[in-house]
Amino acid sequence: MENEETIKLIELTLEKIRPFLQRDGGDVTFDSFEDGIVYLNVHGACEGCALIDQDLQGGIEVILMEEVPGIIAVKNAADKKFIHEQLKTLNPNN
Repeated sequence: MENEETIKLIELTLEKIRPFLQRDGGDVTFDSFEDGIVYLNVHGACEGCALIDQDLQGGIEVILMEEVPGIIAVKNAADKKFIHEQLKTLNPNN
């Protein structure tokens, strides 16, 4: 499956999931899809929630993996950004 098609399916599936998060004051938006991993931005009540990792892996990840071929994991985009920032400080020339 082409990357563009995969992203379109991810976004369509997230549209089905988002109302459940929004009922509790939270939300997620698509950030990127890299090497089989979907990165999501979390908003509202989801931001800073102690259960967000559980919701991402135990709920959203399961649904996306069932609906969209090629997905191997779902991660918080903030984690990816944090890791990239840490790598920059360790190796400022890259």
